[in-house]
Amino acid sequence: MPVKAGTSKATIGSNIEELKTGNTHARTEAKKGKAAADKQSIAIALDKARESGANIPKTRTRPRKARTTR
Repeated sequence: MPVKAGTSKATIGSNIEELKTGNTHARTEAKKGKAAADKQSIAIALDKARESGANIPKTRTRPRKARTTR
């Protein structure tokens, strides 16, 4: 199941659809659930687009709030 190299939205979209219907998605879904499998397929497709030269920023994570001790 090779994903296509490319930076267009159509290529990225087709890669996501291909990854969502393949065996990798089914195995991940069985282990971790549908939401995690969908996120992983999107992450793989965006990573492939970044390798091809697309200017897609990495997702920002929110900083954790500091725990206060009493």
